[in-house]
Amino acid sequence: MSASTKPGRLQSVATSLTLVMVVALGARLVFAWNHARQAPEAVLRVVPFQTETGHIAYSVATGKGFSSPFQKDTGPTAWLAPVYPLLLAAIFKLFGVYTVHAFYAAVFLNCLFSTAVCAPLLHITRRIAGLPAASVAVWLWALFPNAVMMPFEWVWDTSLSAFLAAAILWATLELAESNRPFDWCAYGLLWGLALLTNPSLGACLPALLGWAAYRSQKRKLTWGLPALAAAVAMLCCAPWTARNYHLFHRLVPLRSNFPFELYIGNNENYEPQRRERPAMITHDREILRYLRMGEMPFMDEEKHKATAFIAAHPTVEMELIARRFVDFWLGTAYPIAALGQGESWEVRVILVCNFVLPFGALAGMVLLLREKNPFVSPLAAFVIFFPIVYYVTHTSLRYRHPGDPVLLLLAAIALVRAATILSWRATPHRNQLYNAHP
Repeated sequence: MSASTKPGRLQSVATSLTLVMVVALGARLVFAWNHARQAPEAVLRVVPFQTETGHIAYSVATGKGFSSPFQKDTGPTAWLAPVYPLLLAAIFKLFGVYTVHAFYAAVFLNCLFSTAVCAPLLHITRRIAGLPAASVAVWLWALFPNAVMMPFEWVWDTSLSAFLAAAILWATLELAESNRPFDWCAYGLLWGLALLTNPSLGACLPALLGWAAYRSQKRKLTWGLPALAAAVAMLCCAPWTARNYHLFHRLVPLRSNFPFELYIGNNENYEPQRRERPAMITHDREILRYLRMGEMPFMDEEKHKATAFIAAHPTVEMELIARRFVDFWLGTAYPIAALGQGESWEVRVILVCNFVLPFGALAGMVLLLREKNPFVSPLAAFVIFFPIVYYVTHTSLRYRHPGDPVLLLLAAIALVRAATILSWRATPHRNQLYNAHP
């Protein structure tokens, strides 16, 4: 093999979607295997499913319908959107309820969802910034600690939501150049699936659909196509909304638990002297209240208490929003203290990656803005609109995860631009020219 062919082959390896997906899946499976073997089988059978998702899936799989988010027979619920609990219920049907095989199946499916992010991420980044940045972005995702650990740590919609977010962004960029009604209907179907999986993604819908509509208008396409996509998305959600209205006698479009989430982050446990966020409310106490009151009266009371706290403490609320902003982007409201208190090297690596990523993404966004890149708006939608609900409720590292592909995309752009500048400055030819012309 000649020297001249080596760079080309290395480049083809670095940009191979198949290879990066194999590595991504392998990294997730190895992490899951390594951590699963450290836990007793009795724990793996039950503990990962002791969440609202697992409890609702249990109810569905045992013939009680979409109900009982706390595994006590409390009747129908709209606590969560239906897609992932129904998916988990199907796993229970196939592999047994609360079995180790069901756990492994759920984790494997999560790993597949997380790995699948590589495909839309590669195409999005290549379209926006070229193949080198695309290659860096997908390799970052393949080995990003959050993405590697999340399929195992959370039997939830988190990994599926990350894939849907990336797929929606890819579809948005492609859709702007399509005049086929079928494509716009498919876009509406994709949004319908996303809304019924993770309604928080819906914060990006107006911006993304609006951008696609604006781009289509520049190509003299009809406004009817964006309206068609929006109508299809609404029709996808209509049966679930109708079911909720029939059961609860009120409009619950996607899920009912926003008042509860609002109360978690804004409640009377706040201590002004300590200047800390409100303490976590007692879980058992809230479950007892939920069991006694029923879902809708419980949510009404949570909404009343949360809004009363916010209205009575406007300055405190601004402080809490600021801390939740930091918490959302860095994974903790107190990053320096958290780094010093890290329990292991794994925790410190995760913390450092989460500290660095938002700043790398910011650098990438600034570069795209300076270059007047036409695709900056849909990227900005995930940065600006997606986190809003978490600023006013409460945050967790996994809540940011559906937006992580976009952050890694932007960071990859910044890395490639920086590498290009450093390489250009380091070339002997450039240095000779510089020396000849001081």
